[in-house]
Formats: sequence, structure tokens, C-alpha cells
Amino acid sequence: MKKTFHTWSRRQALTMAAAFAACTLGGTGAHAQGAWPGAQPIKLVVPFTAGSGTDIVARLVAEKLGPALGTSVVVDNKPGAGGTLGAAIAAKAPADGYTLLVHSAGHLVNPWIYKGLSYDTLKDFTGITPMASLPNVLVTGPSHFASVQDLVAKAKARPGGLNYGSAGNGSATHMNAEVFRLAAGLDAQHVPFRGTPEAMTEVMAGRVDWFFAPMVSALPLIKSGKLQALAVGTAKRSPALPEAPTTVEAGVPGSEYLFWVGLFAPAKTPQPVVDRLQAEVAKIMASPELKERLDKLGAEPFTMPSAQFNKFIADETAKAQQVVKAASIKVD
Repeated sequence: MKKTFHTWSRRQALTMAAAFAACTLGGTGAHAQGAWPGAQPIKLVVPFTAGSGTDIVARLVAEKLGPALGTSVVVDNKPGAGGTLGAAIAAKAPADGYTLLVHSAGHLVNPWIYKGLSYDTLKDFTGITPMASLPNVLVTGPSHFASVQDLVAKAKARPGGLNYGSAGNGSATHMNAEVFRLAAGLDAQHVPFRGTPEAMTEVMAGRVDWFFAPMVSALPLIKSGKLQALAVGTAKRSPALPEAPTTVEAGVPGSEYLFWVGLFAPAKTPQPVVDRLQAEVAKIMASPELKERLDKLGAEPFTMPSAQFNKFIADETAKAQQVVKAASIKVD
């Protein structure tokens, strides 16, 4: 009887131990899966000022992403140095899905114009998804030029005599202008400003000849007649300004430029977290409500799977390097 009891006890102990281990492992796995997002807020670092195109898209998404994940999503503006300060903060954050970066196409330009960055654009981030494309529109003062071809003709007649503004060296507005200038074969003077509002003010005053302004910022001034829209810089016309041709349609082939805003995570963020974020953002951007709100801003939903986005990032970074080199873009 003792032997039977001893054998049964040993078997029972082993069975219970195995069951406990299974429960523990299962519980740990469930906890790991359920730990994110949990109750901890998710922070979207935006490396630009509040009210910028990147910030506006971030806030539109944050408003819907929080409820979709069952937690709060907050926008944290960290502007400065062309978006590199905020990017550096996000790059050094724990790769746990609680600190993300919302950046623009300018993120891929910065490695080529800023020396000694504390982060590697390609190695220290993983792309989750682009979120929206925001067309730039070629604007001038009222009646300053009759058309894109008129601008090109006058610029070529006075090499170096005309100027164009930007929201800063390496910004999307600058890159768009350089792509256009190089495609058109123009010699003109670049005038960088602190931001879009300052550049548009100088264009309206006639002290700057042209500027590729973000549609979201320029549209009200275009509709009020304070700015004249000659063309959009994208490959296709903008529904927000359908009467404006693209710069390619206006006679400058190879001048199209895509300005986008995307969502990034620190490298080594767990793939399930990345995949969940990508799926939720894709749903948000596909909703009729978001599309309607973006339409009013002259923006469009623009999403893709993470793997595809990372391939896109690598390709666009290489293109940015070519433009920077061809235009001799430097940070003053």
C-alpha cells in the first residue's frame, strides 16, 4: 500500500507540476499578448510644431487610434532641427510600442544634410505605415506669373534673378522646389524660412517669387485670392484644387514630388505590435469620416503594409540623397 501510495503521489506531483508549468507559461503568454497596449498611454512624438501638416495628421489618427486600442494616444510635439530632435527622442525610447514617431518625407532627407545625427534613419526605426499624402502647391503672389511656363520662361531669361522660398533647408517644401527647379533647368536663389507661414507671407508680399506650399496651409489663402496657385507638385491633380494642373501637365516632366506623413517605431519593436498598429491605422484611414476630413485639408489616405513601407523608405532615402547631391543642399 505504501508503494502504491508513494507511486501515486509522485505521479500526482509530476502531473500537477506539469499542469502548473503549462498554466504559468500559458498565463505568461497571455499576459505578454495582453500587456500591450494595456492601460499605459501611447505617445506619438511629432518633431514639428502644432498645426503643421504632420501634426494635423497625427492628431486625426490619435483621436481614433486610442479607442481602437482601448487606451489613450497622445501627441507630443518636439520640434527643432528639421525634425531631427524629435526623431532622436523616439529612436532612444524603449521598443515597447508605447513611444512612436510621426514623421514626414523629410525624415529621409535629414541623413544627407545633417552631420553627426545621434540616430540612424534606417537602422534605428522600423516603418509601420504611411498615413497620408499631402500635396504641395506651387504658389505665387496674385498675378505674379500667368502660368508655370511663364514662370519658367522668366526665370530662364534672368538666371539667378528670381528666388523661391521654403520652410527650411531639406524640408518637403524645399525638396519639392529643388525637384521642380532641376527638372525645369532653372537657376534661381533659394530663400529658406523658419516655417511655412513666414514663406507664404513673403510670397504674398511679392518679395519671394514662388513657393511649394503645403496644400493644407495654402488652400484658404488661395481661395481668398491672396495667393495664386499655378500647379500641384504631385503626379496627379488634387481633388481639393482640381483646376490646378500638375507641374508635369504644365510642361515640366520629371518634376513630381510625393510628400507624405508616416508612422514609425523604434527598431526591435515586437512585430505583433507593429502589425496591430498597421492594421488599426489602415482601418482608420479607410473610414469615410477620415477621408472626408482629409479631403478638406487637401490630403489623401496613403497606407501600406509594414514590409512594403520599409522597402519604400529605403528607395525614397536613396532618391533623397540624389536630389540633395544634385541641388547641393546644405544646412546653414
